[in-house]
Amino acid sequence: MSNLDSSKISLIEASSAACLCDRLNILKLEEEDSTRLLGVQVILILAYSTIIFFGAIGNSLVIYVVYKFKNLQTVTNFFIVNLAVADLLVDMLCLPFTLVNTLYGEWKFGQVLCFMLPCAQGTAVHVSTITLNIIALDRHRSIVYHMETKMSKDVCVVVIVISWVISALLASPLAIFREYGTFDFSPDRSIHVCMEKWPGSNMNGSIYSISMLLVQYSLPLAIISVAYIRIWNKLKNHMACGGRNDRHQRRKKTTKMLLTMVVVFAISWLPFHAFQLAIDINGTVLNMKDFKLLFTVFHIVAMCSTFVNPILYGWMNNNYRSAFLSVIKCYQPFSLRSRSSKGRYTQKEEDRVCTDCKSTNV
Repeated sequence: MSNLDSSKISLIEASSAACLCDRLNILKLEEEDSTRLLGVQVILILAYSTIIFFGAIGNSLVIYVVYKFKNLQTVTNFFIVNLAVADLLVDMLCLPFTLVNTLYGEWKFGQVLCFMLPCAQGTAVHVSTITLNIIALDRHRSIVYHMETKMSKDVCVVVIVISWVISALLASPLAIFREYGTFDFSPDRSIHVCMEKWPGSNMNGSIYSISMLLVQYSLPLAIISVAYIRIWNKLKNHMACGGRNDRHQRRKKTTKMLLTMVVVFAISWLPFHAFQLAIDINGTVLNMKDFKLLFTVFHIVAMCSTFVNPILYGWMNNNYRSAFLSVIKCYQPFSLRSRSSKGRYTQKEEDRVCTDCKSTNV
């Protein structure tokens, strides 16, 4: 499915190219397109820039603290790093290109990127989804079935590599079945387009798109939901039986954090996937007056998930929160650290935080 590239946006300029009346309709839609308005473009630029900024900072911070602090180097956190890497790639590969394509109304990045970029985008999104499933199933195995044997770090690395290979295979049709060309509106009006081109009828593209909807959203969400519901019931029953040890409390907090991540994933991606499904079922949706604007708004909502996860880690997980604060305090100017020490911390404690930061011990 062309989830995060701009094929659907390009289609509104390039569909039914053989018919003159269709060309006139497309030109009319282009003139009425809300994304051509300066105010709308400014809002879109601010929205995308904000997501890119917070996504890059937050996910980079997650990767850094897991690398820096030894007590965070667990199998679950390695998977969280994999998720952060995928979200970082989504921020870098999807958002800038989709924004430019929306603002200009045509593909501006040449033939090579036309084939490479959609596949890379799809791969990153698939990795995010697969990683959420792996985390949920791993915790389900250890909590529900009381399997104390943890996954080794070597096995974790193998699982991560396999997730990237599978994701690349699932996204490969986006590079194979693609066409780059020029669409002529008139002798003096043409645009470059990058769009899907499936063999045979367009039905093949719809079949792939709906299949990816199931593989990328519906099925993973069902698996994750069942896993966490069973985990939550297990922890709740354990609490009812009087089990309140520290280890159980930590498990409950971590599970709550991961469950919240899944809820964010489900809510943020639902409008986008529903809109994609509407396009695949009814192609006339492409001719809606504000198709591009709706597509872009739903895309922005979906992309919000890429920077929300690091916020959840800092809010709901004590270890991540301590690591984040340690890194931030280490890189504050000395005057600011001295000023903040007048409150809750002494200067010696601030220096200890930075020493801990450097010694990778939160």
